[in-house]
Amino acid sequence: MRTRRHLGFTLVELLVVIAIIGILIGLLLPAVQAAREAARAAQCQNNLKQLSLATELFHGSFKCYPPARYQPRPGDRYYPCGGSETTWLVRIMPFLEQQAAEDRWNYAMPYADHPAEVRNYNLSVFVCPARRPLSAAVGSGLIVTQGTGWCSAPCGCRYPCTTNTSNNLSGAVGDYGGNHGDMSTGSTGLPTDFYYGGNGTGLIISSRAICADEGDSPVNWFDRISHKHATDGLSNTFLVGEMHVPRGLLGRSPWDAFIFNGDHVFNSTRVSGPGVPLVSNLDDVGNGLVSWGSWHVGRCHFASADGSVRAFSTSTDTATLGYLGHRADGETTAVPE
Repeated sequence: MRTRRHLGFTLVELLVVIAIIGILIGLLLPAVQAAREAARAAQCQNNLKQLSLATELFHGSFKCYPPARYQPRPGDRYYPCGGSETTWLVRIMPFLEQQAAEDRWNYAMPYADHPAEVRNYNLSVFVCPARRPLSAAVGSGLIVTQGTGWCSAPCGCRYPCTTNTSNNLSGAVGDYGGNHGDMSTGSTGLPTDFYYGGNGTGLIISSRAICADEGDSPVNWFDRISHKHATDGLSNTFLVGEMHVPRGLLGRSPWDAFIFNGDHVFNSTRVSGPGVPLVSNLDDVGNGLVSWGSWHVGRCHFASADGSVRAFSTSTDTATLGYLGHRADGETTAVPE
């Protein structure tokens, strides 16, 4: 008589299979995560490449780099206008195939006076995928706008003056900034400090505006930086890099500032050098408004003015970073291989 055999797994066999599958998943998960990070890093580097090419195309058209923003010098009675308009990132939009987006901006109008649909419109090239998707690249915050212009005295005379207005607004945020230089001119509030018009040592600096109608509005700019000013060589000078934004503060100004708002130098630029290391702690808020930094573990990406893109270790010494931030300090061999 033949005995019927029952096919199937015993409970022990099933548990062994589940354990093996769990081990395989545990082994594969780090590889999957590493592959995803590699893809995000590659996209970030490509974004920087596109930004550097667009900025160089701007240079080819205007024979200079775009100004980071309009910014007068304290006490300058001849060129007092500007300081609350938009940034260099708007000016390069036509070279990113976004002419229609750039057309909606008025360079003589304060950032806060533009409608929300203009302020909130963003481009994927301005966003690092390691930090956020494009759909989340809109923030909110209070904007205190300092206007400069001419006021009337009781005598009928006109004199340079400033006015402050505050608004709680929304706006596009992003992850890449222009190289404003190092801090060699100090930051004590003097007219010669790096964040005032014409004093930056990088390639994308704050510039004084040429004023129309006795200083009421900016129509053009002085302090034009071009290739001839980068005497250290284009390959030895940063053009654009990843801006540090503290973890947990995405979308919250001023830590994650509106990149098209030119009322503050660090909304769309950064500086480097002694005292300003690359940020390695994602939660760091100490130098958050001035420092370069990324959410790629242990490294930060930069594009030099020659279009090359490199990843720098977050342990890179600050002297080297300062050399690369300064366009004409005589240091031409500082780029790590």
